[in-house]
Amino acid sequence: MKNDLSHLDRYLQEKGADGAAYRLPGLTVVASWGSGWEHVSVSRPSRCPTWEEMCLVKDMFWDEEECVVEYHPPKSKYVDNHPYCLHMWKPIGVEVPLPPSILVGLKGLKAGGTGRGQACR
Repeated sequence: MKNDLSHLDRYLQEKGADGAAYRLPGLTVVASWGSGWEHVSVSRPSRCPTWEEMCLVKDMFWDEEECVVEYHPPKSKYVDNHPYCLHMWKPIGVEVPLPPSILVGLKGLKAGGTGRGQACR
């Protein structure tokens, strides 16, 4: 997570020792950095955030070369306190493993359809 989040001060709603809440246009964002994890939750009042919105928030809190994840845990471990909230996670001090890019697709191939392949570049 970026060491300096002062670029988000205009959105700041509340700040504590290990986290802060922000109100962006149409989005509620809660960031925390305790218990060995960096975490950002993103919610909207009546729908889930889009891929593009998640990418925008990711870039606000982490550098573009940092990898964060959205987990799909076992159903028995689900916690669902808000129907339209998504979470991004990064373990502190641990590099998130990535699969080889060839398993994802071909680098340089133009994305079609939704444009998701270009949203977070």
